[in-house]
Parts: sequence; structure tokens; C-alpha cells
Amino acid sequence: MSELLPFSAALDQLLMGVEPLPAETLPLNQCAGRVLAEAITARFTQPPFDAAAMDGYAIRWADLHQPWRVVGESAAGHGWAGTLGLGEAVRIFTGAPLPAGADVIVVQEEVARDGDMARLKGEGPPRTGAHIRPKGQDFAAGDWLIAAGKCLTAAHLGLAAAGGWRALPVVRRPRVTLIATGDELVLPGKTPGPGQIVSSNPPMLTALLRSAGAEVHDPGIIPDNRAALAAALTGAEADLIITIGGASVGDHDLVVPVLRELGADLDFWKIALRPGKPLLAGRLGGTRVLGLPGNPVSAFVTALLFAVPLVSRMAGRQHALPIVTLPLATPLPANGSRRDHLRARRTPEGAEPFARQDSALLSLLASAELLIIREAHAPAAPAGEPVSCIALDMFHSVF
Repeated sequence: MSELLPFSAALDQLLMGVEPLPAETLPLNQCAGRVLAEAITARFTQPPFDAAAMDGYAIRWADLHQPWRVVGESAAGHGWAGTLGLGEAVRIFTGAPLPAGADVIVVQEEVARDGDMARLKGEGPPRTGAHIRPKGQDFAAGDWLIAAGKCLTAAHLGLAAAGGWRALPVVRRPRVTLIATGDELVLPGKTPGPGQIVSSNPPMLTALLRSAGAEVHDPGIIPDNRAALAAALTGAEADLIITIGGASVGDHDLVVPVLRELGADLDFWKIALRPGKPLLAGRLGGTRVLGLPGNPVSAFVTALLFAVPLVSRMAGRQHALPIVTLPLATPLPANGSRRDHLRARRTPEGAEPFARQDSALLSLLASAELLIIREAHAPAAPAGEPVSCIALDMFHSVF
């Protein structure tokens, strides 16, 4: 596994055989953003009766141009039980059932009323059936409502409720455990001691993974200690373990040796990617393991390119990063043997890469609107040449 695996081959290998997790049934108010595991059909007809679309008077079309005697009232939830006769009208309100015998509604602004008598004073409705929502106009019992695989929106939940559903079968959220390793790390909010830094990766990655549909558990910082790391790995109750840092080849990089001691199967370790070369993927028993680099930008980029599609597929979601094509604002030299992702901003001239691309610079990552993709061995590119970019400023609208 010493040879660097190309990006596309690594991603294909990571996602091979990954299927959505089993379904669970949840009440509607917990289903937003979840993926429907099974298609649902309507249990009811909507609307369940011919209903008024406007406040006014229900009459027979044949009686439109003669006076009417108002014989009753139909309100939402309190319909009029009779049958409309010759020259009769029923006062009706929006959402109320249409009385038997009526075939048109005259809106109240077009009616002059004197006691129990009423007549048309305006132009009236243009046709029979005007201002009436017919029974089953939206859907009928047995109609397909929502297809399996849909990521449920607020509108989907309203539709399901109207169709008679109070709970839905949805794909279970992937349980992800983040394991940040390093004696040099302290929790956010604490003052670092000599030689220490704040652990910024877990909150960043938690937000990214949740946007892809994961349920994230962060047990805190694991010290550079074989026993502690082994305990964290074997104790994780997760569908996916993501380690952060410790996957390189230094004396204190313990992730790979500890995983091997625990009997893990490593699919790959190190890929032809910048930033993010020391990426590993494998399995520990029935749990998938993804090892991310510790440098913040490297962790973000590898999570975006590998963890997000993996979690999305486990959650049953359709995943596609927002890719845009823009002209280069400045020329770029030829690229080396690793696929690169240059932090950049949008300008009137196009995509402008930052002058500094160090993988520890969180301030520039937070300012980046784009990641310019430079494939391995890409030739030099002049200003104005179109380049593919991951649109970070559009990312959260995708999920």
C-alpha cells in the first residue's frame, strides 16, 4: 500500500458496496431531512368532498341571473345537510362542503343581499364549477404520494399528513464517531499550554457530517497512547469511525499500527491528493473506518470529498457536490502527481486562488468560496482558461 492511489480509484473503492442503512419509523415531526425508505400512497382523498374555494353563495348555475332565497349556511367543519332547490342559495365559506344540488359559487363581493333574499350585482362567475375545489382534485385514495429515496422536505411532510400518514419509514441516520488524537490538542474554550493547540477539527467536521445526514458522536480528545486509542476504537458504537490525525508515518502516529493490532482490514492508506495525502479507509469488524489527516484544511477537504459521499450514501441521499466552471483570474503552473484543491475566491475575472495554500490556514479556508480542482499532471493554465471548481458558497444549499 505504499503507492499513492489516485483520487477517483480511492473514492470508487470507498463507496463500493455501500448501501442505505435499514429503515426506522418516525413521527412526521421528526422526518424533515430524512430519506423515505419506502414509497407511500394516499390513504385518504384530498379534498374529501367538493369544497368552496371562496367565501360567497352556493347556487345552481341555472339560477345565476334571478334572485335567490338564502336557505342555510355551510362552514368549514359544519356543512349544510339539505339539497339545493330551484332559486335557492346557501351562504358558504372557504373550505366548507358544497351543498348537494349546487354547481357554482358566487363570491360575496358580487352579491347584494336583503334579508333572506340575494341577487347577483356584478358580472358573476365565468362558468359552472367556478370557485369550487372538486373532490380528489389534489389526490385520491391509493394514489402514489412520495417515491422512495426522496429527502423529505416540509412540503413532503404536509403531503404525507394530508394523505393520512402520522409516521413514515425513513432510512436510519448513520452513526459516526469522531476520534481526534493528539497530546498537543486541547478542547475549544480551554487555554492551550506550551506546545498545544485547540482541537478545531471536530466541530468543523461535525457540522459537515450532519449536513450529509449523520448522527455524530464526539468522545473528546484521545491521547497518543496505544491503549487509549484501542479502547476508543473498539468501544465506538458506530456505523462509521472517523479518526482525525495520527495516520501518517511518524513515531507518534498510532492510528495505522493500532488498527492493524486490532485486526482491521485496510483498503488503502495514502492517496494522490493535495491537501490530504495521509487518508486511510478500511473496516474494523463490521464498522467502516476512515482516517483523515490532522491539518484542518486537509481534514476538511478529505471529509468533503470522501466522508460526505460515504455518509450520504449510507443515509440514502443522492450526493453531488456543486461543481461550477469559471475562468481563471490568474495563471497557474503545471500540477504535480497529486490532484490538488486550491482555496480561492470569486472575482469579476473568475476564480482567483489565494497566494497561500498551507493546509493549516483555517482563516483562508473560512474565506474560501471555491476549491479549484487541478487534476494530477494538469498542464500550466493561463488566466482566462476555464477550470472546474467546488462551489463552497453553494454547498449547504445542496443538503
